[in-house]
Amino acid sequence: MTEKHRITGFGGFFFKSKDPAALATWYDENFGIDQVPSDYETQPWHQNEGPTVFAPFPTDMPMFGEDASKTFILNFRVIDLEKMVAQLRANGNEVTMDEGNPYPNGLFASLFDPEGNPIQLWEPQHNPA
Repeated sequence: MTEKHRITGFGGFFFKSKDPAALATWYDENFGIDQVPSDYETQPWHQNEGPTVFAPFPTDMPMFGEDASKTFILNFRVIDLEKMVAQLRANGNEVTMDEGNPYPNGLFASLFDPEGNPIQLWEPQHNPA
C-alpha cells in the first residue's frame, strides 16, 4: 500500500472583500487575528494546534445566513466561549448562542462580520484529565 500524505493544516484563508483594510482591522480588533505583514521578516498570525473540520455542506444550509452568495463559514476555536461572546458584544457585535448547546463536541455561537460573512465560534468539549 502506498503511503498517504496529509496536509498539516491551513496555511491561509483567502477571500474577497469590499474593503480589505477595514475588514482585516475588524478581525484583528475582535479576534486578535494579526493583519498580514507587509514584509517577510514579520511573522503572520499563528494559531494553536487543534482539531479542524473540513466539511462541504449542501447549498441550502441555513447556517450560512440568508445571503445565497456566501459560500463559506469561518469556524474559530476559542478557549472560553462566554468570554469571547462578551468581548464581541462589548464591541457592538450581535452574537447568537446556538440553540443546541451544549453539543457533545462543545459549545457554539454564531455571528456575521461587517461584510455579512458567517462566523461560527466553537469551544471544544473539555475532557477531564
